[in-house]
Amino acid sequence: MTRPPDMDDPHPANALSLPQAALTRLIGYGPLLAGLAGVVLCFVLLGGLRPDLAILGLLVVIVLLALLPLPVVTVTQAVEIPAPARIDADEGAISAFAEALADPCFVLDRRGTVLYTNAPGAQQFPSLQPGRVMTLVLRNPELIAAIEGAVRTGSARSFELHETLPSESWDKVVVAPLHQPGQAWLEDDDRHLLVTFQSLTELKRVDAMRADFIANASHELRTPLASLMGFIDTLLGPAAKDAAAREKFLGIMRGQADRMSRLIDDLLSLSRIEMHQHLRPTGSVDLSGLLREVREGLQTQARAAELDVVLKLPGQPVKVTGDRSQLYEVFENLIDNAIKYGAGGKSVEVSLHETDRPGLRHQVSVVDHGPGVEPEHVPRMTERFYRIDADASRKKKGTGLGLAIVKHIIQRHRGQMTIKSRANPGEGLRVDVLLP
Repeated sequence: MTRPPDMDDPHPANALSLPQAALTRLIGYGPLLAGLAGVVLCFVLLGGLRPDLAILGLLVVIVLLALLPLPVVTVTQAVEIPAPARIDADEGAISAFAEALADPCFVLDRRGTVLYTNAPGAQQFPSLQPGRVMTLVLRNPELIAAIEGAVRTGSARSFELHETLPSESWDKVVVAPLHQPGQAWLEDDDRHLLVTFQSLTELKRVDAMRADFIANASHELRTPLASLMGFIDTLLGPAAKDAAAREKFLGIMRGQADRMSRLIDDLLSLSRIEMHQHLRPTGSVDLSGLLREVREGLQTQARAAELDVVLKLPGQPVKVTGDRSQLYEVFENLIDNAIKYGAGGKSVEVSLHETDRPGLRHQVSVVDHGPGVEPEHVPRMTERFYRIDADASRKKKGTGLGLAIVKHIIQRHRGQMTIKSRANPGEGLRVDVLLP
C-alpha cells in the first residue's frame, strides 16, 4: 500500500531565534506555570512564606522551563484500508465461471469456508453467505465426508443430497478441487474447492408419477379384463346353452369393454396433451359460443338427471386464444361432472365474466348444488385415477382421469383452475377456470 506523503514524515520547520524559542516554550508550559503560581500564592498567604523568596523561586522555575524543550506530541491518523477481495484478482476467472453456471455453485477454501457464491446459489441457500463454513450451515454427514475427502485426496466426490424441509428435494452434489496449471493441488496453500448442486427433484417426481401411473392404469384395466374372462369362461361352460344368461352376460361384457375403451381413450388423450403441453395454442375461440355448444351436447344427460344447465353469458362474443377441441373437452368434462355428481340439486350454473387477475382476463365458473365433497379431498381431485368414491365413479362410467386431463389442458393454455367445495349442505362444488 502506498503511504501518503504527509502521514508519517515530519513537516519541515524554519529555525527560531533563542528568545523566540524560549517564549514558545513558556507558552507551551502556560498551564503548568499558572498552576505553580497558584501553589506559591497559597504558601505566601497561608503558610507564611516570604513574598520575596516566593517570587525568586518562581522566577528560577520560569527560567528552567524556558530552557527545557517542549514535549513531543505524536498525532496518529486512522486511515481506512479497503477490505481485501474474497478472491484474488488472479482468480477472477473462477467467479466468472461460477456465475455462468445455471446451477447453484460455491467456491470454498481448504478449510471449507465459502469464498464466493453465484446468484442461483444465493437464492437457493440464502444462509450460505461468504465467510461462513459450509459444513456448519448444511449439517449433512455426506456433505461433510465429501468435502473432507476432497481436501484430503485432491479428487472429486459426488453424492445425492435429500432434504425434507422446507419441502422435499433432491440434489446431486459434486465437490471438485480447482487445479492450477503446473501446480500440485495438495501442495497449494491457497487451494480452492468448487461445490455444485444439480436439482434432481423434477426427475424424481416424474419417475414416481410414472410408476404410479403404470400401477394405476394396470389396476384399472385388470378389473374389467378379469370380468370379461370370467364371463367368457361361463358362456363357454355352464351357460353355453342358456339363452337368457348369455344375453345378460353379453350385456355386462359390453359394458366392461366400453369401460376399457373409455380408459384407453382418456390415456391416449392425456398422453397427447402432455406431449404438446409446452406448445401454446394459437387459434381463436369464442368462449360464449363454445359454452352454448357444450350445453346443447349435454342436454340428454341433464334431462336424465332432471337438471337444468343455466348459462350466464355476455351478449357479445368473447374471444380467447386456444385450441377449440381441447377447450370443448375441458368444459364438457366439468359440466358433465356437475351433472353426474351434483344430481341432488336442481340446476348447474355456468357463468362467463371478466377477471382482473394479473395475466388472466376471462373466468368460467361451473357451480352445482349437490352434496359437494369433504375439504380434504379437494387438493387431490386433479390427480390421476383419484376417486372419492370408487364404486360410485365406476357406476357413473368415470375413469378417474377427467380432471387430470382438464388440468393439463388449462396449463397448456397458460391458465389456472381452482376447485372449491361449499361448507354448507346443498351448495355443492364450484370450479373456476381462468384463461388469458
